[in-house]
Amino acid sequence: MIETPRLILRPWRPEDLPVFAEQNADPETMRFYPAPLTREQSDAYAARHIRHMAEHGFAKWAVEAPGVAPFIGATGLAWVSFEADFAPAVEIGWRFNRRYWGSGYATEAAAAAIADGFNRIGLREIVALTALPNTPSIRVMERLGMTRAQEFDHPNVPAETGLKRHVLYRLARPDAS
Repeated sequence: MIETPRLILRPWRPEDLPVFAEQNADPETMRFYPAPLTREQSDAYAARHIRHMAEHGFAKWAVEAPGVAPFIGATGLAWVSFEADFAPAVEIGWRFNRRYWGSGYATEAAAAAIADGFNRIGLREIVALTALPNTPSIRVMERLGMTRAQEFDHPNVPAETGLKRHVLYRLARPDAS
């Protein structure tokens, strides 16, 4: 578990799943993804990260905002799951319910997950990637101190979505040489 001034990054709970599924079914929340997720796809996402945590000691966490909501989204680290010239790499990612956008939660949660990746896990570098039109996430990457590295075509995103072209940002551990 990771705590910030306003948030708790914690393991997934069964009661998170319907709320996460509602979030992932929302077309506005998912506008920079190929499509909204079904309940089964959303549950599978959470299950993948529960397994990733068990196997690697890090994953995307459920995010709680005490006094606001018991579940507002997910953020954390995971191995990049597709072949790319920058892989193998560990990626920081986030997905929040749109009711909580604009509050700085994504930046706060991602910064905490990055610090955990560098300090506890000992990673030397963390990457972030998103579809090129996703300027809100690009702004979060820049607020995190990440540097734009390259554009690439995501191999798992169909061209007809208009989201195939992605951008990669990098952040090295401050003491990494």
